Amino acid sequence: MKKELYLMMFAVVGFTGISLGQAQNPECMTNLSIYAEHAKVKNYDAAYGPWKMVYEACPDINKANFSYGERILKYKVENSSGAEKDGFIQDLMTLYDNSNKYYPQSFPPSGVAIDKVLLMYDNKMASDEQIFNMLDKAFKEDRKNFKNPKALYLYFSSLVDLYEANKKELQDVFNTYDDVTEKIEEENGELTDIITKLLPKEDAGTLTSKEKRRLRVATTNSESYGKIAGSVDSKLGALADCENLIPLYERSFESKKDDVDWVKRAVGRMFSKECTDDPMFRKLFEAQLALDPSADAYVYGGTLKKKSGDNSGAIADFNKALDLETNPKKKSNIAYKIATSYRRTSKSTARNYAMKAIDANPSNGNAYLLIANLYASSANECGETPFEKRAVYWKAADMARKAGRVDPSLSGRAGQAASSYAAKAPSKTDIFNSGMAGKTLSFKCWVGGSITVPSL
Repeated sequence: MKKELYLMMFAVVGFTGISLGQAQNPECMTNLSIYAEHAKVKNYDAAYGPWKMVYEACPDINKANFSYGERILKYKVENSSGAEKDGFIQDLMTLYDNSNKYYPQSFPPSGVAIDKVLLMYDNKMASDEQIFNMLDKAFKEDRKNFKNPKALYLYFSSLVDLYEANKKELQDVFNTYDDVTEKIEEENGELTDIITKLLPKEDAGTLTSKEKRRLRVATTNSESYGKIAGSVDSKLGALADCENLIPLYERSFESKKDDVDWVKRAVGRMFSKECTDDPMFRKLFEAQLALDPSADAYVYGGTLKKKSGDNSGAIADFNKALDLETNPKKKSNIAYKIATSYRRTSKSTARNYAMKAIDANPSNGNAYLLIANLYASSANECGETPFEKRAVYWKAADMARKAGRVDPSLSGRAGQAASSYAAKAPSKTDIFNSGMAGKTLSFKCWVGGSITVPSL
């Protein structure tokens, strides 16, 4: 009988592993089984008593003490008030610390710090300084495991608030902005790699149940990073306008001109904010070229040549940048930068470089969005009749949808763009009157290709 009881308990909680020494404690084993069953069905009041007994007597018997313990205590925090609530909050703070103590591989330092900060933030227990200092320490000491989107936003947001209170420097804001956006890009890049591999199988209808779940999780997480990226940019707001950037870099240039990381970030930020007409941009670019004649430097050099009217020199520099870069994602980003520099002067050239960006990294949704915008802005250039001209919006909407599919972090922007383009395309009445329903319509302008007119 005892053997059967132990087998049952191992089946209930065996997914997390049992401490062999404490598995000899029958009371812990019994209560572990009891609270796990209650917690699974979210009956946290019933789970609390047996969980507390096991957690206090046998803390390292099972990782569930911390995974289920967090859920139980969060429930208690949400459903209590006053001194009782404060006690549960303190218990949860201690549990986070102990999770790393007993299971450091499963609960890394940055994860613990993030959990504690979010608990404090949600319960209005921490100042901006406390939030920033805790998250800054966690990010710098354990960047690899700093993955929580909300924590990434709080890390940056609290710093901006400190700057606005005259407690931090603007350069600190820019440095942390770069760190946070790079981290978001890294995490989203890993997710879109998964999505890129699984989308063809989804189209073919050959995804396994495990792959479906993996695709769903990657898509959801990518969307979350996209929302946070937008919030981070909004928080930065006008602080990164040319009016702020130029004097900041002018003041710091002499002391920082030999710091290659500072120079590269400065010139990159001025490029992205289109501050390239100011002499400070050329000064920074030349400093980067001397320190690190990399692919990006040729992008900036090409941009300066393009602005001066030297298109052939610009294209030569742009292609040199693409040849130098060997990392596919960086190559894709460079091609996209080049494409954006041509979007107002040569739509066909812009599309060519956008396609190079997609070839290098099929999950570059920004490149798809750029092409969609190029198509939409060419509606009056394509076709002879109003119907033919407006039909290009179908092609634009399709490209926008692809952007959100390959990179869900862009799903908000992509969905809005696709809806906007689709609304400008011919209506059902237009299709009926044209007699083109279900037929193929070719584009004779630079857009090229064709679309199939929707059937009625």
